Amino acid sequence: MVDVLALVEARLRTALGDPDARAAVTFLGTDRVEVLRFQDDSQDGPVVRYATLGMSAQPMSDPTAMLADPVAGPRAELVLSVRGGLADTDKVLRPLAVLAASPQVEGVVVAPGASLDVGEPLWPGAPFTSVLVAEPGGLVEDLELDAPLDPVCFLPLLPMTPNEAAWKRVHGAPALQERWLTNGTDLRDPSRRSVPLD
Repeated sequence: MVDVLALVEARLRTALGDPDARAAVTFLGTDRVEVLRFQDDSQDGPVVRYATLGMSAQPMSDPTAMLADPVAGPRAELVLSVRGGLADTDKVLRPLAVLAASPQVEGVVVAPGASLDVGEPLWPGAPFTSVLVAEPGGLVEDLELDAPLDPVCFLPLLPMTPNEAAWKRVHGAPALQERWLTNGTDLRDPSRRSVPLD
């Protein structure tokens, strides 16, 4: 059997460089989930990227299915990008691991357009308790695996304020993303305010 996680880590290193820190979290009855931290000193200031490693070890299965398929099914890892040095964002490691374990724990399929809520601030003082799952293929390209395995998608997470999350439930993910775009919202700002929603 192919070592999916070794291939996933290699893809992350190719796209983001070498991680400067990693932490592992294990939840009862689930596989271990690691969160890797990458530093990116871009032209408009430092950006810290957190990527999960472990979510893609098992395919996500339809919660209504009687038996989970051990081979076929979507596979994904989560990637969060925030501006560095503005908040204690390293505390996001556990919430990220919780989200990455949710397909195994709750039987959910994490897909673009979904909202994921951790029920507490993503890091100390964060105005966000949930994230919007964005479309893959931007920062880290999908990782093709040998058939019959589905490719691994690297899903960007966009932090949402409670007001944005409530508005998204009514109007949908595309409408919220359009709002962010129209207002020039810096989605990597760890302390940004909610976008105007009237």
